[in-house]
Amino acid sequence: MRTPDTKVKKRLFLILLVASFVFLTLIGRLSFVQLVQGKWLMEKAEDLGSRDIPFEPRRGKILDRNGQDLTYNISTPSVMAIPAQVKDPARTAKELANILGAPEKKIYDQITKRALNVYLKPEGKKISEEKAKLIQGLRLPGIAVIEDSKRHYPYETLAAHILGFTGIDNQGLAGLELVYDKRLQGVKGKVSFSSNARGERLPGGQDSFTPPKDGLNLQLTIDRTIQQVIEREMDQAMAQYKPENVIAIAMSPKTGEILGISSRPNFRPDQYQKTDPIVYNRNLPIWKTYEPGSTFKIITLAAALEEKKVSLTEGFHDPGFVEVGGARLRCWKAGGHGHQTFLEVVENSCNPGFVNLGNRLGKEKLMEYIKKFGFGQKTGIDLNGEAKGILFRPERMGPVELATTAFGQGVSVTPIQQVVAVAAAVNGGKLLEPHLAKAWIDPKTNKVVEEVQPEVKAQVISEETSKIVRESLESVVARGTGRRAFIDGYRVGGKTGTAQKVGPNGTYLQGNYIVSFIGFAPADDPEIVVYVAVDHPQGIQFGGVVAAPIVRKILDDSLRHLQIPKRENQIPPEDAPAIPKLVEVPNLIGEDLQKVRTSLYDFPLEVVGEGKQILDQMPVSGTRVEEGSAIRIYLGDK
Repeated sequence: MRTPDTKVKKRLFLILLVASFVFLTLIGRLSFVQLVQGKWLMEKAEDLGSRDIPFEPRRGKILDRNGQDLTYNISTPSVMAIPAQVKDPARTAKELANILGAPEKKIYDQITKRALNVYLKPEGKKISEEKAKLIQGLRLPGIAVIEDSKRHYPYETLAAHILGFTGIDNQGLAGLELVYDKRLQGVKGKVSFSSNARGERLPGGQDSFTPPKDGLNLQLTIDRTIQQVIEREMDQAMAQYKPENVIAIAMSPKTGEILGISSRPNFRPDQYQKTDPIVYNRNLPIWKTYEPGSTFKIITLAAALEEKKVSLTEGFHDPGFVEVGGARLRCWKAGGHGHQTFLEVVENSCNPGFVNLGNRLGKEKLMEYIKKFGFGQKTGIDLNGEAKGILFRPERMGPVELATTAFGQGVSVTPIQQVVAVAAAVNGGKLLEPHLAKAWIDPKTNKVVEEVQPEVKAQVISEETSKIVRESLESVVARGTGRRAFIDGYRVGGKTGTAQKVGPNGTYLQGNYIVSFIGFAPADDPEIVVYVAVDHPQGIQFGGVVAAPIVRKILDDSLRHLQIPKRENQIPPEDAPAIPKLVEVPNLIGEDLQKVRTSLYDFPLEVVGEGKQILDQMPVSGTRVEEGSAIRIYLGDK
């Protein structure tokens, strides 16, 4: 039997064990809090007793391929409130409302929010320097004028649809500004200060500054000069033909780099709020779908040549129409072209000839090549809003649908798809992914941190077939329907397109066409492909008359800008009615002005300077120009 002392000792021992366990647990917890969580808890305590004023990073620039600024940020002041530090909200709201031109109640609601800090939006964002100085002069507690930034577009409307625009918080809202928003915007910084529970600054507290990290600069494939040439010609087309819209794209067929791209109507990115949203939401070169017309014949030609279904020296008779499935499909030329070779079928853009090629291929094979060339799917260009287009399903294609598809009617494509497809047809058969981003550049070091490489998606035709396509399309420009795109000294290939538009009820609109031309140069080694489409031009509506001259001007200026040398082995142009004859400029340097005036030279003269002798001239002698072109002569006395 245990004694009472033994029981007491046992109980005391148990109590000691429990007490020791509790003590050790407390020691362990305190050690964990002090040694392991101490730093974290200290940071949390500092956060609870501190307030942050954010510092916006500089948004990255967007540059052209040669480093020219297309858009960048400029400094501008904005107003921020720290509600806990506002002493007299009513008076503060009244003072700010008078300067900012905002409703007093709206300002009051913002400066009394339960928040660490509040931007006074939108009236207090990106204000003028004059308003900023007035607010600073008031010295209102809890109100700070901070450095902010806004986007600046030095060329106003240039490349507007591609660049896009930013919102009031410098966030990307459209175009490349939206696509690459995260990389352009950077990381915010802050100024932190100590405060009490009410958010009031503590005397003697320490401030700390975390610098913002600026966004990367984006270098584009766009060439500013080529872009300006394109937009100049589009503006002239709008003024001359008063169309519904105009679309233009220039691309390198070797890399898929977009050298220039635009559409009309246009807008100013820094004034997008004043623009109809339809204008800036519809990026027509990648969004608009329509029947391509005869520019699509390039695909039919390439497929027939690749499958060895035709020889260009082979003969074909065109009576002016072809009967298919009970329907009569007519050639654009009344009475037809008569007997011709298939090269002349291409030169003349003869519909019955291309119907014949479509039938030789068959619907399965033709549709196979159409898809190989990228139609019916997105090209992958780095822009939002790209459309796919619409193709016939082979099982739903009858003889008439096969025939019309062969010459570009009954299918729906986008302008960018056509440029990519034709580039593949003439660059050796490589289907490329088009792109606008060329490189990412560190804004501090100006070093390239990432470079975008060309991407070949598929080999659609052989080098040999591509060579034949190039030669055929060069012949179209020298001798056929593309004659108005001919540039003396440069080998240019191309194809016209005139497509009737489809109305809301599915029927074709009378007298309403999209006229287009796609050209490339030099034809033996293409460096640039240019596509222009004019929607419903007033007056004459033929691609060879309206769009081809526009492409010629863009190509001519672009080739000179790119310093592409001229070729000597150009196919001689074939004179045609309504197309100016090319004549050679004589050498007038050293001649007497009066003698030149009375000579047989049939050139208008533009005289610059004074004197009797010609010291210089433009164009230089030996240049071929259109008959009737003026020669500028510079006079002086020796």
